[in-house]
Amino acid sequence: MIETFASVSLPIDEKYKLTKQRIQNGTSKKRICVVTGIHGDELEGQYVAYQLQQKIREVYDQLDGIVDIYPCMNPLGMDSIQRKVPMFDLDMNRIFPGDEDGSMVEYLAYCIIQDIKGADLVIDIHASNAYLVELPQLRINELFKEKLVPMSKWVNANFVWIHSTSTILESTLGYCLNKLNTPTLVLEMGIGSRLTLEYGENSVQGLLNAMHQLGMLKNEYPVMEPIIGYDQEIRFLNAQCAGLFISEMEVNTPVKKGQVIGMIVDPLSGNKLCEVISDWDGLLFTIRKYPICNEGSLIGRILEGKQ
Repeated sequence: MIETFASVSLPIDEKYKLTKQRIQNGTSKKRICVVTGIHGDELEGQYVAYQLQQKIREVYDQLDGIVDIYPCMNPLGMDSIQRKVPMFDLDMNRIFPGDEDGSMVEYLAYCIIQDIKGADLVIDIHASNAYLVELPQLRINELFKEKLVPMSKWVNANFVWIHSTSTILESTLGYCLNKLNTPTLVLEMGIGSRLTLEYGENSVQGLLNAMHQLGMLKNEYPVMEPIIGYDQEIRFLNAQCAGLFISEMEVNTPVKKGQVIGMIVDPLSGNKLCEVISDWDGLLFTIRKYPICNEGSLIGRILEGKQ
């Protein structure tokens, strides 16, 4: 059942509405929430929202609980292909928990928190920007790792990045919900403004398994065991010069120290300017897809010592 949980008047008799799809069966009050579209240029979660509903319909008779799917928290941003909320130039994921008496965006953030809090598990799905592709990863604040790391093994992510407290903004949806004792896993995957179908389908498998772990579905769903990584194990590859980056690798590739990740070339002179070389053994989990780069541009990230 499609429900509107927040509505604000706009000029010329229009409404800004936030909606969700609620799927409910059985007598259990267990609830899982799938949230996406906080940033208007992140579309990977749209496919997950579609596919998850397709799969639930196939096993609806087994469902015992509530599934709330929030496919688009920033509809104006998505309509205009912008990360932020247009007109306000605000990043919605920097103003939680919101304010009931604040601006329109602050009020909507408040409504989102109020509607989601109390769930047994929340998956907040994000994509990368238009420049980088990310291997599916869960990002967890070390403050909440004791509760969230066991849950992270349910959802079919390739690895879990445990951030130090200093690198996590307290104004994000994930942080605020976790502070309210609503377990929330932040999933980053794919690339901005595009769909990576394989990642989406793997995520749906993980969501079904999470529902099984919560006792909402009887059938088991096989998932991969994630690699656990910490801030001190993350290594950054940055461009040493400006030019056209040509990658020789994809994400989820083991790399060796001294291995060439790609090269930066000059289309005008026809010369190779420099090579991007790994200084570490590990797993390449981020790689630049937008080829134009400046000196210092992020080219990739490696989880050192892990394969």
